[in-house]
Amino acid sequence: MQTKGDGLPALLARAERDRTMPPLITVSSDEALLALEAQDAIRSTARSLGYSEREVLNTDARFDWSRLAQATQGMSLFAERRIVDVRVPTGKPGVAGAAALEALSQSPPEDSLVLLSLPRLDRKTRETRWASALAHAGLWVDIDAVDRARLPQWIGQRLARQQQRASADALEFIAERVEGNLLAAHQEIAKLALLYPAGELTVDQVRDAVLNVARYDIFQLQAAMIGGDAARVAKTMSGLRAEGEAIPLVVWAISEELRTLARVKSQVDAGRPFSMAARENRVWSPRDRLFERAIGRVEADRIEHALARIAGVDRLAKGLRARQADSDPWLELTDLALDIAN
Repeated sequence: MQTKGDGLPALLARAERDRTMPPLITVSSDEALLALEAQDAIRSTARSLGYSEREVLNTDARFDWSRLAQATQGMSLFAERRIVDVRVPTGKPGVAGAAALEALSQSPPEDSLVLLSLPRLDRKTRETRWASALAHAGLWVDIDAVDRARLPQWIGQRLARQQQRASADALEFIAERVEGNLLAAHQEIAKLALLYPAGELTVDQVRDAVLNVARYDIFQLQAAMIGGDAARVAKTMSGLRAEGEAIPLVVWAISEELRTLARVKSQVDAGRPFSMAARENRVWSPRDRLFERAIGRVEADRIEHALARIAGVDRLAKGLRARQADSDPWLELTDLALDIAN
């Protein structure tokens, strides 16, 4: 039997109700978080049905596949039922492994649950005899990746599990910061549960929780520079330096914001509506308000000049000489950021 990841909870609920588990369950996914959660749910259901012992088999090129038969056929002295976790991180069990898995599929264990963990298989591997045999003999769970377009919705569903909700802008902000990393998203969602009670989360609360990892951070610096707050630029830059922030990270933050500003300004100057230019360059609310004011305040040649100076700062940070640049990269960064803010 085959199912997608979202169909697994219903199948496990039925298994618990009927007091029986499939002898073979295969979880196939490239999403580490989702695969781990699915495996945890399967093991939890199995434990509730008396599978009280567990053995883990981590396979590699030198793994002795006879251990699989020993694990599934040997009776335990301490438990009536056992879970045998078989992990094939490459998705390629080899000739011996393929034969062992095919044999297991033809004669599934009576008192053991074999939980096989695989990465997402390509079509050719999926059609091999051993993979087909596993799918026919037990339950095969395919867990798809969460693409960027669906990530805000996924975050919203995870927030709902902890009785929290947030606006589309707040969900998009989290999605933008985690860059498709579900483990990072999971950590941020858990942090929100610790910081705020159940109910509606504001955009400001989400921003503070996601970005508040230090007294000063590079995202505050970006906002101050684009927003024209020179005093805050100087204060934040001083704080970053005092806290030992890495120069390359600050260089990246400033240069990325300047390049985005240059693209938005170029499109608006060419006649494209600001809202469209902002959306195409992933400038979301409330950051878009800062950009809308900045494109009318900062000339294109100032942005180009600042980007040229950034290259010099990068050389200084690496211990190289840069023409027409201060010998202190922090002073040079502060000066060019203030030039954009003023």
